[in-house]
Amino acid sequence: MAVIKSIHRIRRSKRAFPVFTARIRAGFPSPAADYEENKLDLNQYLIKNPPATFFVRVSGDSMEGAGIHDGDLLVVDRSLEPRSGSVVIAVINGELTVKRLRIRRGKPVLEPENSKYPVQEIKKETEFEVWGVVTNVIHPL
Repeated sequence: MAVIKSIHRIRRSKRAFPVFTARIRAGFPSPAADYEENKLDLNQYLIKNPPATFFVRVSGDSMEGAGIHDGDLLVVDRSLEPRSGSVVIAVINGELTVKRLRIRRGKPVLEPENSKYPVQEIKKETEFEVWGVVTNVIHPL
């Protein structure tokens, strides 16, 4: 099961890195310095609404099919409206989890992206809240 390992607030930095407009080939190397166009601030690229955005670290493998792996950092925006098909951070009975939200017959369910785990149906007695929508995944190679 993929659960939230830690939560981090956004700290703005002034760091920006060069952006190369040329696509990088996996074959022969090319002199990429000729294609540098601008600077890229990863905060501006990844974060659209800073006051409503935070990072969470994932623990578990239930979302591997969505490209979310153990130890990945997720960028989460609380200002976005969750929709059926969104990957969300949800609270279920007091525990944070990351799953794909689906609306079936008007009721929410949380789907893992790994067949080893069951779909979680949200029943009337279930304490449930969507905390935010995942917008990006950061993971090492």
